[in-house]
Amino acid sequence: MLQRVSKRREVSSIVAITPDGQLYARHFRTSISSRCVIQALRFFRRKVGAPLLVVWDQLNAHRSRATRDFISAHTQDYAVAYLPAYAPELNPEEQCNAIVKGAMANAPPDSVDELHRLARREFGRLKRHPEMIVSFFRHAGVSAIGIP
Repeated sequence: MLQRVSKRREVSSIVAITPDGQLYARHFRTSISSRCVIQALRFFRRKVGAPLLVVWDQLNAHRSRATRDFISAHTQDYAVAYLPAYAPELNPEEQCNAIVKGAMANAPPDSVDELHRLARREFGRLKRHPEMIVSFFRHAGVSAIGIP
């Protein structure tokens, strides 16, 4: 008989990437909630500096009332477009996640703190390769936004 020995422990990441290969990430030691999404949006807005086009999947925290109300109150800062459900191939950010998860697969952490450090380290490594991030946009077929 299998017995659960602890509560679920996790680190979740919200990542923003730009067509010119910039990457910004926020990491949370919980599942993604509306509060996390709003906090990340504020952070990304400060970092990127221009009005943001936010392209999201159908995650509940993206579609929640709190998130919608925040976006509605800041229309000068954010415009939102939703990807179709179950279409990860259209989301360039999914390739970022795949690379980070692949790099972390051979380094199982002993604690949530270590998992958090690993996630930050691997996204930091990816951030140093903007040409790879640009290629994720190409792979997703996104070329109408200035990617050669």
